Amino acid sequence: MNNPTELKRAGNSRASTIIAMLCNACQRIPDSAIALLARFSIAAIFWQSGQTKVEGLVIDLLAGRVELGWPRLSDSALYLFREEYRLPLLDPQVAALVAASAEHLLPVLLLLGLGTRLAASGLLVMTATIQLLVYPDAYATHGVWAVALLFLLAKGAGRFSLDHGLARRYGVTAR
Repeated sequence: MNNPTELKRAGNSRASTIIAMLCNACQRIPDSAIALLARFSIAAIFWQSGQTKVEGLVIDLLAGRVELGWPRLSDSALYLFREEYRLPLLDPQVAALVAASAEHLLPVLLLLGLGTRLAASGLLVMTATIQLLVYPDAYATHGVWAVALLFLLAKGAGRFSLDHGLARRYGVTAR
C-alpha cells in the first residue's frame, strides 16, 4: 500500500466509515428526547418573559425564588405595550393581559406535555407576531424558537408527556 492512490483510498474509506458511524449515532437520538428538550427550553423562555409582565407572583425554580400571590400586570408591561410594541388592532392593556396570560399558561402545558400541539401553535403565533410587528431584526432568536415549536407541532410531545399517556389510555395513535 505504498502507492499514493491506494493510501488515498484507504484514508477515504476510514473517513467514510467514521462519518457513517457518526450519522448512524445521530439518527438514533430519539424524537422524544428532542421533544422534551424543546418543550423545556421554549417553556423557560416564554415563562421568563411572562414573569417580567406581572407583579405579585414570582416562580423562578432555577433561582429558588417563589413568591405566591395574586398576579397583576406590571406598569412596565403596560408601558411597553402602549409605547414600544404598539400592536395594531389591540388595546395595549388587552394585548399585555393576553400576552402575560399566554406566557404563563402555554409553557405550563408544554412542561406537562398536555395539549402540546395547541400550546406550540399559540407560542408560534406569538413568535411570529414578535418577529413581524415588534422586533423584526431579531430573526436569529425567533428562528430558533420557531424551529423548536415547529418540531413540536410536527412530532408532538413525545413519550415523556401527558399527551402520550392519554393517547395510549384511549387508544389514539398520533403521528
